[in-house]
Order: sequence, then structure tokens, then C-alpha cells
Amino acid sequence: MSINNKLNIAVVGATGFTGLELVYLLSKHPKVKIVSLSATKKLGKKISYFDKRIKKKLPVISSINKVNWSNIDIVYLSLPNGEAQKLIKKLFYKFEHLKFIDLSADFRLKNSDKYFKNYKLKHKAKELLNHSFYAISEFSKRQLSKYRIIANPGCYPTSVQLALIPLLIKKLINLKDISIDSKSGYSGAGKGFKKRFNHKNLYSSTFAYNIKFHRHTAEIEQEFKNYLKKNTGFTFNPHLIPTYRGILSTIYINIGKKSSAKKIFKELRRFYKNSYFVKILKLNSEIGSGNVINTNNCEISVCETKFRNKIIIFSAIDNLIKGASGQAIQNMNIMNNFSETLGLKWKKLS
Repeated sequence: MSINNKLNIAVVGATGFTGLELVYLLSKHPKVKIVSLSATKKLGKKISYFDKRIKKKLPVISSINKVNWSNIDIVYLSLPNGEAQKLIKKLFYKFEHLKFIDLSADFRLKNSDKYFKNYKLKHKAKELLNHSFYAISEFSKRQLSKYRIIANPGCYPTSVQLALIPLLIKKLINLKDISIDSKSGYSGAGKGFKKRFNHKNLYSSTFAYNIKFHRHTAEIEQEFKNYLKKNTGFTFNPHLIPTYRGILSTIYINIGKKSSAKKIFKELRRFYKNSYFVKILKLNSEIGSGNVINTNNCEISVCETKFRNKIIIFSAIDNLIKGASGQAIQNMNIMNNFSETLGLKWKKLS
């Protein structure tokens, strides 16, 4: 910790969509000092070269080999899948004071075989999986401080789990027939999206992708099973839409005779009554991602249909903030006994 009682922060992978959002938010946080920004390209450049919003004077982009790890408290990793695990394995035992918040998928799945199946990569730090904790902030407040490696959830799984986990715990919905349709701005596909989707007229169309098997399916499945101790039956279909950021997940659910849209609405209101960031809208409210863009908020709307046994739940987040960098900071706040909202308590960012 620095002499002014601020956490010394290193951001590895600082120049991607998520990394830049993270640096921007951290630059405004009153309890941190950014002491290292690293990437593989454009070494020596100021961070403002990549994001004009970042006005604070920060270290220039440097090679990871230049980082003084002894002077770091928390390492944020915003790297391609497969890279964070290598660095954490290298540092974990050598620098026992370090804590890691990983925004990739490397520590989200506890089963290394499932990781290989989903990401076509062998896990190089399997022995550290038990030292890591998968943390959606609203569900993880008691456990976060016990772990040195925090697996920050994916954006789609965050929107889905915030809406459904409280209901699964209370057994208010039919577990065998859940259909999830999620639409995301193209920033969710990363900076390489242009190459992959160049021929798809992405800026003027809606594009369904990875229809049979999306990587986030295993993550959602794992967490559902963690709470229920059994498998659930659901389908998950993601889409990219012609906007930069934001996610709206539309979740179609069958309910039993003992449940109703009003009961589900009341349970979500009860569960999140003390939550600063999760807002349950009035029953049957219209909803879009516009209200949550550039915030760490999640808005959820429970809606009836003309069929008593079928309801729709909508969940809206900003994929770059609540779905990534904002939640990573929220987790850091909880880990360090800061106010959960520190550095995140604004209605909208400019």
C-alpha cells in the first residue's frame, strides 16, 4: 500500500475495450493509485492516446517485464483467455501479498476439462483453481476477502444470474424450461470483432452467433448447479446488435401453479432491497439498456404474458461496467472493506 494509504494497482492488458474502461474508472477511485499499465503494443504511449476520457496523469504503457510486483497490492488482468493463468501462476507463490482480479475466463470454470472443452486451451494453472473464487458481487460479500484470485464473471452470465439466482434458490420457477435471449453491443466481442464480423454488416444489423454452443453457457450452468445442486435445462442464444455497449437479456420462463409473476416480482424486490446497484422495476415495466449505459447498475423487469404459466424477465446491464470493469472494482471494494459503491456511485458517466 502506498504511503497515502491507497492500494497500489497494476492493470495488465490496459488498452483493450475492458482494460480502458477499467483504467478510466480506477482513475476516479479515491482509494487506489495506478502504478503500472502494461500491454504488448504501443509501449511508451500515454493512456490518453487510447481513451481521451482519461485526464489523470498516469504511468505510460510499459512491458509487463518492467512491473515491480513487490510494490503492487492488486493486479487486474484484462487479457485474452489463456494468458492470465500463466502470469498468475508465475506470481502467486513468489509474491504472496498479491491479489488478482481476473476479467478473462481463466478461473471462472472450476473444472479444467470443461475449460478445455469451452476454450480449446489446456489450463496451465489447474493447481490454483481451488485458490480462486467466482464472484458476482451481490452474491459473494462474505467470501471475497478469503481468496487471492477473484474470477470476475462474464457479461452475459452477470445479467442472467442477477435475474434468476434468487428465484432458483426459492424454487419459484420451472428449472427445466428456461430460454435466454441476450443482445449485446459489439464491444462485448472485443477489439478483434471487426475481423471476425467484417462481412456481417454488423453496424446495421442484428447478428446471432455461437448459436449451438456459446462459451458462457458452461459458466451459467456451473453457477446454477452450485446453488441448486442439480442440473437445469436452459437454452442460451446471444446476439450482437449495432450499438457499442449494453446488454439486454430476455428470459422466458414457465412457472408452476404455486408461483406467479407477482410472487417473483416480490421475491426479487425483497432479495435486492438493500442493493445499491440492482434495481427491480415495477411489475410489467418496459425496459431497455439505455438507463444503465455508463453505470454499474442492473435493471430487472418482471412481466406477465397472456398465459398465466409463462412470464418474461428482462435484465439490463452495461457489458463493460457491471458486466466487467465496474463489477471488478465492486469486488475489490468488498475485498478491502471499502464501501461497496466507492468509485462507482454515480448516475451516469460522461
